[in-house]
Order: sequence, then structure tokens, then C-alpha cells
Amino acid sequence: MTTKTYSLSQLALQKFKKNFWGVFSLCFVALVGLVSVFAYLFAPDNSQNANQMHVSIHSKPPGFNVKMLTIPSQIKNEQSLFQKVFFGINNTDSEIPISSYSIHNNQLTYTEFASDGLEGDTKTIDASYITQNSASQYIKNVTFYLGTDKYGRDLLSRLLVGARISFFIGFVAVFISLVIGIFMGSVAGYYGGKVDALIMWIINVTWSIPTLLLVIAITLALGKGFWQVFIAVGLTMWVEVARVVRGQLISAKQMQYVTAARALGFNDFRIITKHILPNIMAPVIVICAANFAAAILIESGLSFLGIGAQPPMASWGAMIKDHYNYIILGKPYLAILPGLCIMLLVMAFMLIGNALRDALDVKV
Repeated sequence: MTTKTYSLSQLALQKFKKNFWGVFSLCFVALVGLVSVFAYLFAPDNSQNANQMHVSIHSKPPGFNVKMLTIPSQIKNEQSLFQKVFFGINNTDSEIPISSYSIHNNQLTYTEFASDGLEGDTKTIDASYITQNSASQYIKNVTFYLGTDKYGRDLLSRLLVGARISFFIGFVAVFISLVIGIFMGSVAGYYGGKVDALIMWIINVTWSIPTLLLVIAITLALGKGFWQVFIAVGLTMWVEVARVVRGQLISAKQMQYVTAARALGFNDFRIITKHILPNIMAPVIVICAANFAAAILIESGLSFLGIGAQPPMASWGAMIKDHYNYIILGKPYLAILPGLCIMLLVMAFMLIGNALRDALDVKV
């Protein structure tokens, strides 16, 4: 009778599958990742940055419905399909919320929407491009499922597009921290001596500076912008990775398989990359999940302070900044919804980290 043997990776995967919250969080993160990549396909407002403003319908509640008149622009939109799908449509048409309209003798007369029981302006324009049969192409009923923000933009679309920044900053920041942290930790742990002392001094100095203060300093040095924030966050998160890799490598380099590799004449680079690092990656993977969550929180804090993603780019932190005063003005959902998105995504990454820690623990 033969028994099937499993590798350590297969055993860890089986233990991870048994963790309900870990699997659920992984599915949630995958869903957010899908939405962030194809945000403009899901967003009702698929203009660039979901930035179509309608000041007359600002701060409307969820489910708000209004007639929207579209006046075509003479400017041709020469975007490729790739640009439209991943970066949004460069919308040059004019959109005007209206309360009523009529078409007579190729003239369109409409009344602009006005809130609080006020009467909007009535205007007449040439509507030769509109006939009574095709009016529905230019005048549509638009529903804002989560309402509008203080600039009259669709809140749901802004949330979906804003997921892109919060999600991808985790990947970029963790990638940068892994590259720097694994290199610095490996060199310090493997060679020891003065090299270890120098790298540990750099690590301790970097660690002693408050993370947010260091990110602000790097952001100000590199300038405000999308990629600058990604790089700044990544450059502050390598320290913890380096410390863990160094500690693990100091312990692992005394193992017999490392001694055997040296006896076979393998060089230091091969010993570190092919033999030691694959055996010490379990705690690093757990740290990566925590760093994902930390990167999202740091980016949100920077955007809230105004030095993160710059307008009109959608960012959950910036959305909270724009609407936090609405918490006491009777419309708290404008700030609560992006805050809830941040909380759920951070919690999902933390639960994944806990599940990975349990799955990769060989003592359990």
C-alpha cells in the first residue's frame, strides 16, 4: 500500500484552503484587483478619472435620478480602444442636467436642473442633430446609485476608479521593499562583520525616522505625483523586510545544506539565491501581506494631507479629505464610503497575512 506524499508548499496550500477568512479575503482582494484594472468598464462615468462634473446636482443622495442632456462636441476623440478601456474616455461632450425639455422646429428648449425648489434657467439651442425619434440618444435618465460628491461627480465611479491607486500602490511599494530589503538583509546576514554593522546602522537610522515623515520628505524631494508616491512609500518599507531576512539568513547559513553547497564550490550568489532564500521566504511572504495594508494606509494618509495623488485623479484618501466636513453636515456617507473601502481592503490583506502565517508554520 502506497501513501501519497506532499511537498511543504502543497501542505501549506492545503492548510490555507481550510482557513475560511483567508480564502474569503483572497477572493475579495482578487475582486478588487479585477475592478481596479477594468474600472472604466464597470464605472457608470467612464470619462478620464471619472471627473465629469455637474455642479447643479452636487451632494445628491444615493439613487438620485435626473435627465442628462448631451451636447456633442466638434472635437474628435482619437483615442485607441486600449486607452479607452484602461485610462478612460476623453469626454469632450457637454453634459447638462435638465428638468424639462421640448423640441420644436429644430430648436431644443430646456430648463436646467436646480435644487431646493428653485427654477433653473431656460435656454434654447439649435437641435438640428436631434429629431423626435433620436432624442433618447442625447437626453437620457441617469441614476447615481451612490449619489454625487460636492462637485456633482458620480460617487460610485470615483470609488471604482480610486481603487486602482490604493490597490496598485501595494504592489509597487511591496516590490520595491522586497528588492531593497532582500538585498540588504542577505548581504548583512551572510557576510556579517563590518558589512553587517554598516547595513544595520543604515537600517536603524531609517527605522528611527517616523514613516509618514520620511514619506513626506521623499515626496517633497521627488515632487507631487502618482509615481512619486509609489516610490516614496516603497523606499520606506524595506527596513522590516531587511531585518527579517538578515535574522533568517544568520540562522540558515549555519545549516548543513549551506555547508554542503560551499563544499561543492558554489559561489556566494548561488548559495544565497538558490539555497538559502527559498527556505526562508515564509516569514517574508507574511510581511509582504502586512506591507500591502500599510502601503494603502500610508497612501490614503498622504492623499488626505494633499501630497498624494493629485486632483482630478480619484483616490480614496483624497475623497475623505474633500468630504470629511460633510460628516457633521448631514451627509456622512460621502466620507464614510471611501473610508469603508480602505478599511475592508486593509482588513482583507491582514486576514490573508494571518492565514499565510498559520499555513506556513511548520510546527502546526
